Amino acid sequence: MSPSATTPPPPSPSALSIPLISLAPLLTPTSLSRLPTAQALLSAFRTSGFLYLTDHSIPPSLLASVFSHSAHFFARPQSQKDALAWTTPESNRGYSGMGMEKVSQGSAEEVASARETDGCDLKESFEIGRDGEVGYPNQWPEGQDASDEGFRTTMRDFFQQCKRLHQIIMSALALALNLPDTFFDPFVAKGDNTLRLLHYPPAPKAHFATGKLRAGLHSDYGSITLLFQDERGGLQVQAPEGKGFVDVKPVAGTIVVNAGDLLARWSNDMVRSTLHRVVEPGAGIGGDDGEEGECYPARYSVAYFCNPDFEAWIEALPGTFGGHLGERRYERVRSGEYLVKRLSATY
Repeated sequence: MSPSATTPPPPSPSALSIPLISLAPLLTPTSLSRLPTAQALLSAFRTSGFLYLTDHSIPPSLLASVFSHSAHFFARPQSQKDALAWTTPESNRGYSGMGMEKVSQGSAEEVASARETDGCDLKESFEIGRDGEVGYPNQWPEGQDASDEGFRTTMRDFFQQCKRLHQIIMSALALALNLPDTFFDPFVAKGDNTLRLLHYPPAPKAHFATGKLRAGLHSDYGSITLLFQDERGGLQVQAPEGKGFVDVKPVAGTIVVNAGDLLARWSNDMVRSTLHRVVEPGAGIGGDDGEEGECYPARYSVAYFCNPDFEAWIEALPGTFGGHLGERRYERVRSGEYLVKRLSATY
């Protein structure tokens, strides 16, 4: 399965707008457009928290291979997937089956209550972390299928290319914040990130008749997220002040990039970590959904969650507090501890 998409969506009537930004100037160190591009990235993160990134460095052939291997993995017998089971928030690697996760903004108690009333997220996933992290090896499939080696090679290559893209974007944000463009380098050197393959299986239309979601309303936890969608779509971003939702429709050749909670904390809330959810695109309100059959088709996506390295302390950046900017809004927090706390509430 390869990702495809529609043309760019028309402007939303909502106050929230998601811009399309070319990364090309940031891939050339001598480009005179580096600073304007960096400022455009920061502006998007300050207003909507989301953007479409085009002219990026991820080869289309590699992305197609990632989606193909992902679809093949989720089509394996359940016993093979269960043998690679996700175990702990500290590891955050391996397979999570249907009903294991409930993403939410709430506490562990609130998430547990939501499970009872709304059910769990209608998806399964596979997490891949940094190779070589002591005590937390990746759960690679081995000896299960002829594609195992290709799966591992493809995902490792993709992980590293996304890691580099994260570093490029963080360097640009430093530039836009009037910091040295190397400011974030020590914070993102290891690449303590998570590559997540996602499969939202076919689901009965009746399941969504009462407004149920593919994935509940939540923010992401790290610095930024790189999202690769298939043609099905379904991602929605909450408009300012909770005034409705904006569809983030798939756009060919782009990556959806959004800011996460740790970047918001770093920036003293100058940057928005915007709430978002995944709906069933065909289950819109009003009229015929235009799709035959009793079930909606599957949806696949790939999310690369970028984080500050786990040992890094996150506190308000220079130039984001004091005087008219106000006080620091958050106590400093260690990246890895914060991420484990958030993951613990959702599993």
